[in-house]
Amino acid sequence: MSTHPLQLELEHALRAMADDLDNYLEERFEGLYPLHPNRPSRGQAASVAYDGLFSTGTQFTAGYGSEHGRGYVLSVEIRTLCPVKEEDRLAIEEASREYLSTIIETYLPGRTIELKRDGGLYKLVGDFSLGHSSNA
Repeated sequence: MSTHPLQLELEHALRAMADDLDNYLEERFEGLYPLHPNRPSRGQAASVAYDGLFSTGTQFTAGYGSEHGRGYVLSVEIRTLCPVKEEDRLAIEEASREYLSTIIETYLPGRTIELKRDGGLYKLVGDFSLGHSSNA
């Protein structure tokens, strides 16, 4: 079974948005913590998700038990062996939230998508439809 081309397009847009966020965080928080010893320096891997201090991405969730239902959970991981101070974690979380709110429309134009707090996570929720069937 193959993936629908519009689903692939959506997932590529989400990956590009996560990469944009990763680059933003790398620039804003450069040098905040030393990298994990197995992690290449920024720009040394094939994808920004695999190098530098941050690894960002999204993952679909059906949203069972969630206040906001289905959507894409946002992941922002700090790749260091050092303990991360709570105030730094909160600053990174806030910077991520603020920046994403400015770029969602760029990567997902024409859709009503919001970044919502869902328990201890942030989730993109809204219109992730793939269009309407002409067979209806």
